Amino acid sequence: MFEDRADAGRQLADVLETRGVDADIVLAIPRGGLPVGRAVADALGLPLDIVAARKLGAPQNPELAIGAVASDGTVWLNESLIDDLRVPDPYVDERIEREREAAQEKVERYRGDRSAPDLRGKTVLVVDDGVATGATTTACIRQVEQSGAERVILAVPVAPPDTAERLRSEADEVICVAEPSHFGAVGQFYDSFVQVTDDEARSYL
Repeated sequence: MFEDRADAGRQLADVLETRGVDADIVLAIPRGGLPVGRAVADALGLPLDIVAARKLGAPQNPELAIGAVASDGTVWLNESLIDDLRVPDPYVDERIEREREAAQEKVERYRGDRSAPDLRGKTVLVVDDGVATGATTTACIRQVEQSGAERVILAVPVAPPDTAERLRSEADEVICVAEPSHFGAVGQFYDSFVQVTDDEARSYL
């Protein structure tokens, strides 16, 4: 479906232009979202910055997200999963603080000494290379909303239909190039899905 992240960004930008989306800034979710966001920002003539969050992994299963926290401390928790797994509150609190610090460090590492953009009253495009469960995406959307953005649009190349539908209750609008019903992982829709290095991520900014 996509040659690589740059191609995905160009295809996403085409969809956004076709739909007449009028935004003020693109915020990419690092690291994979940055090459996509760069292509979108260039095509639409918009500034590019970042918004970051970290997954909160379940006990004994760190790949299973029980929630996510953004760099400013904005949290999304999967309360039903936490209840089902009987995850203790102290564990959740400790993970929130640890992952918040990690997300903040990531922002500082990529943004350097530049100040955070003022999002008050603006229409913001939140961009990633794709969405699977939507945990970190949700935390990022909530951070942007709490930063005073007037409108938050999630724009991604690919997402499963159920996740896209859930995220429509978080963002003002969700725009995907494709929402395939047979969804295993984001990378399956890319010919090249190599990991983006820190140096490469910074270069897009």
